[in-house]
Amino acid sequence: MELGGVPHFLKGKTILVTGATGFLAKVFVEKLLRTQSDIKKLYLLLRASDSDAAQKRLHHEIIRKDLFRVLREKWGGDFDTLISEKVEAIAGDVSVVKLGLEDANLQTKLVQQIDIIVNLAASTNFDER
Repeated sequence: MELGGVPHFLKGKTILVTGATGFLAKVFVEKLLRTQSDIKKLYLLLRASDSDAAQKRLHHEIIRKDLFRVLREKWGGDFDTLISEKVEAIAGDVSVVKLGLEDANLQTKLVQQIDIIVNLAASTNFDER
């Protein structure tokens, strides 16, 4: 890593975050958007049946939470624009082959664009093997 540290390293990067509806992931996403506004894109892998369901989960379970209040205040009327430009919900599942992504074009797009993967997915079933 160059002398610029983390902010310099993340500048212009595209990041895939798994488990984005979890507590730690929400905090991570909010902090990235608040302090690293020059990241290129955040893809959030959400367990959902399709892209519409993933988009609804993004807004109801992540973006509309009080955690994002400071970011909403910081960006004001441009908050929704920031989210639409920087954040994209992807329907998938880390427990399935190829993350449950059936669309070959989407798979190719993600492979070509993603610079960093942050795996914050976890099971809340404490009886797992």
